[in-house]
Amino acid sequence: MGRQTAELFQKEISQIFQLNYLLYLPDDYSEGTPLPLVLFLHGAGERGNDLGKLGKHGPPKLVDGGQAFPFVLVSPQCPEDSWWKPDALMALVDEIVETHAIDEDRIYVTGLSMGGYGTWALAGDYADRFAAIAPICGGGTRQHARRIAQAKIPTWVFHGAKDATVPFDESERLVNLMKKFEGDVKLTVYPDAGHDAWTETYDNPEVFEWLLSHKRSSAS
Repeated sequence: MGRQTAELFQKEISQIFQLNYLLYLPDDYSEGTPLPLVLFLHGAGERGNDLGKLGKHGPPKLVDGGQAFPFVLVSPQCPEDSWWKPDALMALVDEIVETHAIDEDRIYVTGLSMGGYGTWALAGDYADRFAAIAPICGGGTRQHARRIAQAKIPTWVFHGAKDATVPFDESERLVNLMKKFEGDVKLTVYPDAGHDAWTETYDNPEVFEWLLSHKRSSAS
């Protein structure tokens, strides 16, 4: 009849991650003064191996237009026909932290569309690393919403009410889940906006001020 025994499997597997990215450093950046870090995740249309695509939307577009930010901005590019992988993104963040003067209590992530999904996933998988997040017209899982809520990560969600690409329900569901788990979350809905909920969001200086107002120590 045979017998069933309890066993342990353990194996070390090494992975190689490769991501092209844009790195913005403020003019007054100094190796001796740690600065906040904002990770920006683009949408599906900017995938590939041409970093010039990243200037179409979001913070990289603002930088190209002459906007100055008081933080280090990292904008990776997702490979063609791929999706944001939290492990790869966290490895990139770790590399930036290791090689630059970064305040590890002030690391933030924001993204639009596919990058909104990536924001939920990354913060959900690494809830102990982020001080605040701002997902735009994205979505995610119940598990990620619960982890983010329980980690007390301040979360500001944005979505267009007339979005035909990623339905507003995707964000609303996660916001309601976070509230159920007593999370720190708020939602901004643009009544007349379609999928482009990011232009108005990133053009609003209060969004970046809100992000930078939080520290990981007070969010954990």
